Amino acid sequence: MNLIHALQDNDNPDSLVSRFRRARARRVVELIAACHAETGACRIIDLGGEANYWRLFDRQMLADKGVHITLVNPGGVTDVWDDGLFAVVDGDACDLPQYADHSFDLVHSNSVIEHVGDWVRMEAFAHECRRLAKRYYVQTPYFWFPIEPHFSAPFFHWRSEQSRARSLLKRRHGFAERSPDVGSAMRDVQHARLLDKTQFHFLYPDAVHHDEVVAGLTKSLIAVRDPSSH
Repeated sequence: MNLIHALQDNDNPDSLVSRFRRARARRVVELIAACHAETGACRIIDLGGEANYWRLFDRQMLADKGVHITLVNPGGVTDVWDDGLFAVVDGDACDLPQYADHSFDLVHSNSVIEHVGDWVRMEAFAHECRRLAKRYYVQTPYFWFPIEPHFSAPFFHWRSEQSRARSLLKRRHGFAERSPDVGSAMRDVQHARLLDKTQFHFLYPDAVHHDEVVAGLTKSLIAVRDPSSH
């Protein structure tokens, strides 16, 4: 359980999850710099993102690069800490017809695609990622990593949905509270659908793919498209 705690302790700057986030931030900074070099600014659409995530980044750097971030979530978000940096959109990241192709310089998504629903919605989400900007950065947990990040349990996600639901009826698991009934348990189980590499590569065929590795095992998958890097 120590490894699980280390993976999920966002408040500890020395934890594994904090180190992974800083490494991810370096990739995003490179993409921001590439956007700024082309246009003198960087318009980011963060699909399913939260404002507090962007505290990972130096605020002065974001200002110097002309960064503006549009956060898209059903119902919007309420944790915006800098009105000059963010715009909030109440929307479905799988279907954003209000934005034309390449309306932004960079699409960003961190641990979201696994939550959008079934495969059809994942394809729609990936299509919007590829459509809305020339550059994108997408990260998601990896199905074959043995610890499920949402339920804080080894091998939990490899069990049947019925078995997982029965476990949630007995006690809480990670971020999921103990379920009061099977309906609630099934909604929690189906809220997170992890992807393997074949699926992720299919959804983002024009990306460079990277693995986040811990203890020799791939923990998360990252897809990056940056035309200027070719």
